[in-house]
Amino acid sequence: MKHKLVVAITGASGSVYAKVLLDKLQAMPDQVDTVGIVMSKNAKTVWETELGNDSYKDYPFTYFEKHNFNAPFASGSARFGTMFVAPCSMGTLGRIAGGLSDDLVTRAADVILKERRKLILLIRETPYNLIHIRNMETVTLAGGIICPCSPSFYSLPNSMDALAATVIDRALDLAGLTTNTYRWGSTQA
Repeated sequence: MKHKLVVAITGASGSVYAKVLLDKLQAMPDQVDTVGIVMSKNAKTVWETELGNDSYKDYPFTYFEKHNFNAPFASGSARFGTMFVAPCSMGTLGRIAGGLSDDLVTRAADVILKERRKLILLIRETPYNLIHIRNMETVTLAGGIICPCSPSFYSLPNSMDALAATVIDRALDLAGLTTNTYRWGSTQA
């Protein structure tokens, strides 16, 4: 069965994580049925600043405006199974933890949680304050998965994309997608 996915891209630093996630999802047509994307205005600005381009426009996925509550994944009946928020700002985390469905990102996250599906938040902040930690606890207790953008180095990544992929591959694993990635103790990727 192919996956129906939501990708929310917030204005947190770390656009490379969103880029690598979209690249990998685009390369998985045998596993991915649908990808719906919600990208904030700040996310577009940060992408252009950090990556030096507007290539987010080039992906063959369906984009939805931040306040379009007619998007299919604004309802559980559309059966989207996984939502990634990559990168996830602390503000978005706080709104999700507080149950504030005031835009499509937080509404979709609320739907995913209420339907007991997979919400994977790739949080990008350091250091954490106690409010961040409590919001992570709240989302975790509600069934969400906190996947910090903390790259690993044992695969000896040789580029920014490869370093970001060490996080994205973990998130894809969490979503139940099959990836060709470095595995500890393995002789090949």
